[in-house]
Amino acid sequence: MMSDLVAATPESLGADLHVVLVEPEIHGNTGSSGRTCLAAGAQLHLVEPLGFSLDDARVKRAGLGYWPRVNPLVWPDWELLENKLPEFGEPFFFSSEGTRDYWDVLFPPRTVLVFGCESDGLPLGIRQSHNAQILRLPMVDPQLRSLNLANSVAVVLYEVLRQRHRALNSKR
Repeated sequence: MMSDLVAATPESLGADLHVVLVEPEIHGNTGSSGRTCLAAGAQLHLVEPLGFSLDDARVKRAGLGYWPRVNPLVWPDWELLENKLPEFGEPFFFSSEGTRDYWDVLFPPRTVLVFGCESDGLPLGIRQSHNAQILRLPMVDPQLRSLNLANSVAVVLYEVLRQRHRALNSKR
């Protein structure tokens, strides 16, 4: 497993769009995010520890019959993936503490979208070391702490696709 991760490159994965879930806790969010990644042509990365087993029927149920095609890369820790991030693309981190809205960013051709776990979001160390790259999904109700993880992944992934579609159409 570890040699597969070390050998993973954008070329070997065939993706220029990546979604990272750092220490996800809820099987349904991971399954739904995986299904969305498959639909959007993105590679899903999961950073351990996971709050569930990937063999859990509930993960597969959330991913519907598509889960076997999701083929997520599972990283044993953040540091190993962090060292490889430049190979995958420019990373953007999502937190309610962000000061820039995701829709104010022009996402580059090779993009990595990094999300934290459901209960705590991104770990403090990641937020501190990547502070300049933190984006937020704006919320009208200031009482809300955050949005559902799977919904956040879907919203941002489809913003990237919208931008790519617009850029492609403007060249025609």
